Amino acid sequence: MLEIYNSLSRFKETFKPLHEGHVGMYVCGPTVYGDAHLGHARPAITFDLLYRYLQYLGYKVRYVRNITDVGHLEHDADEGEDKIAKKARLEQLEPMEVVQYYTNRYHRDMAALNVLPPSIEPHASGHIIEQIAFVQKILDRGYAYVSNGSVYMDVEKYAKDYPYGKLSGRNLNDIVTETRELDGQEEKKHSYDFALWKKAAPEHIMHWPSPWSEGFPGWHMECSTMGTKYLGEQFDIHGGGLDLIFPHHEAEIAQSCAALGHETVHYWMHNNMITIAGKKMGKSYNNFITLEQFFKGEHPLLSKPFGPMVIRFFILQAHYRSTVDFSSEALEAAEKGLQRMQEAYARLQKIQPSQTTSNDLQTISNLRTRCQEAMDDDLNTPFVIAALFDSTRAINTVHDGKGTISEADLKELREVWKTFAIDILGLRLEEQGGDAGKQKAFNGAIDLLLGIRLQAKQNKDWATSDKIRNELTALGFQIKDTKDGFEWSI
Repeated sequence: MLEIYNSLSRFKETFKPLHEGHVGMYVCGPTVYGDAHLGHARPAITFDLLYRYLQYLGYKVRYVRNITDVGHLEHDADEGEDKIAKKARLEQLEPMEVVQYYTNRYHRDMAALNVLPPSIEPHASGHIIEQIAFVQKILDRGYAYVSNGSVYMDVEKYAKDYPYGKLSGRNLNDIVTETRELDGQEEKKHSYDFALWKKAAPEHIMHWPSPWSEGFPGWHMECSTMGTKYLGEQFDIHGGGLDLIFPHHEAEIAQSCAALGHETVHYWMHNNMITIAGKKMGKSYNNFITLEQFFKGEHPLLSKPFGPMVIRFFILQAHYRSTVDFSSEALEAAEKGLQRMQEAYARLQKIQPSQTTSNDLQTISNLRTRCQEAMDDDLNTPFVIAALFDSTRAINTVHDGKGTISEADLKELREVWKTFAIDILGLRLEEQGGDAGKQKAFNGAIDLLLGIRLQAKQNKDWATSDKIRNELTALGFQIKDTKDGFEWSI
């Protein structure tokens, strides 16, 4: 198996799918016990980008993104209360009621961000039988042990036969030093052994029968099980946030090798973190801002509401392996950048072709190549955006009547913008808000008003013309008269 970890640098040169024309991709999805926040948006958008680009390249992609609804414990991968069970207890709900509520809200937020749904979205709780069978395989091969009804991975024994820590670059000595002493550690042979199956305490709400105890699977087990169930014993890409490399993905590798005798994943890809004041944004640090709060502007750190496309553009402005530090000012800058792209795209649709392209606009001829090379270079979205921004100068020049473009060049320019900005980057450039229907009605109303103003000007009704212009300007609109009529922006 080819072992390339953490990136697909020079994408088209290094990426070799296991099955010609087909790609299997597994991405760690959310634990659904609360609303999605900006930290959840980044992996969703990153792997949506990859999904879109793989399809653009002609691959048939099976994209599996799991829902964690059992086994993710509050304090540690092996100890503490189940996060969903705790939410259910506090709110006096059934655990699956919590799961359904937050899954629905996650899907709503992903749709707003224009994140495509995966091919398959399996739930951990729906694959308990398969997880039990996977644990049994590891026991049968001698790499796990039963202790007081729980089953633990024997990491030391495993490490004698397989290179434990190869993904994270850690060794057992490092792991021993970093492992915290927690209640229940006396069940383990070593502190770094991790749970494959946990015996449920009497008060634990979510539990299932197994050969070892009434209990529940360890958090790491779900991805090993569902990845191989839906993508086979070897598949192409496994993705997730950088914070999952250890222990989650390292444990997945160990489980798969222990059960099957080989690794399952061809390429590992990880997006970096969203930070706030230099610290990872997340529920564990209680420093997160939910996507709904962004959309409504309901948080002390937000100067105003920010639409879903502003959030998407903000994330895509940075390379997926770089850290992005949140601030309201950075979002305001992203909003202005997105508005520039929206205006350029709208102008591009209005341009009329000429016989020839002006000599000073010939640079647009290599726009597709620049965008393609940037995507092939480890999904370098900042370079794609920069190339598109460069072309806006040509768009504005032709639109303002200071240059010309041939029909063939205009068709190519429109196709490149649609392909890379809309189909691959996933930006909704035809709208300036999160709700396309409302935005269309809003745009139509403004166009109607300005159309009435244009008719008033032609009739020399200056009082009506000035009143419409002045009152719209006072509301924050910028209005520009052109040779073909008018343009407006907010």
